[in-house]
Amino acid sequence: MTDPAPETPADPVSAWRRLAGAAVLLDGFHALKHAVRFGAGIRLALTADRAGALALADELAGDVRDTLAELLIEVPHETYAALVPRPHPTAVAALAVRPSRADNLQELARTPRTAPVVVLDDPRNLGNAGAVIRLAAGFGATGVVTTGTLDPWHPTVVRGGAGLHFATAVERLTVEELPPGPVFALDPEGEDIRSLKLPDDALLAFGSERSGLSAELRARADHLVALPMRPQVSSYNLATSVAMTLYHWSATGGAPHAS
Repeated sequence: MTDPAPETPADPVSAWRRLAGAAVLLDGFHALKHAVRFGAGIRLALTADRAGALALADELAGDVRDTLAELLIEVPHETYAALVPRPHPTAVAALAVRPSRADNLQELARTPRTAPVVVLDDPRNLGNAGAVIRLAAGFGATGVVTTGTLDPWHPTVVRGGAGLHFATAVERLTVEELPPGPVFALDPEGEDIRSLKLPDDALLAFGSERSGLSAELRARADHLVALPMRPQVSSYNLATSVAMTLYHWSATGGAPHAS
């Protein structure tokens, strides 16, 4: 399905309010930059400082500078601030089309996979989920799946992901709906990750910040894996655990080298 074309309305405020309910909110210049780089369908992009945003583009995002110049509509700062929950220091906000569930499911189920899928089992912290999506995109993971009630496209998660939801497949599924592949679940009682090579088609599963892996996910696991940790330290932050695991996968030959 082709994404709708961006709007250039005579009344951008009314257009924003009309579109906002069904769109993904991108907070800040960097979120918009990443979304554009990875092909997001941008419906409307506003800024209270167009010159400043384009100066940032000249410095940090020359590859999408012309596209941003076409998209960005300047409005007074008071108007911008009234349209977003929390104004960003770059005074940029945009509305994008959320990728379809069907497209995400197709990408997650595609085989053979060349990079793992990260599974967050009933996560509770929105900021942690956003940080994980940003990490997964950086490592080139196939996608990030959440189970449980947390919506991985919640505005706070998207803010934490810095627009990189559009660089990987992000979807909420049940354990029964997980894509194919061997499940390597992180657990303190598991085998030391340093003794393992994680396959490219792995599902890397991480329990919730408070209660760890659910019984349902544990039963689905093919391997329990432990991160190195000194005695009397109870746990790592969720995003830290994901980063360590993806780094291990990449360092043992899984990730393509940057060109």
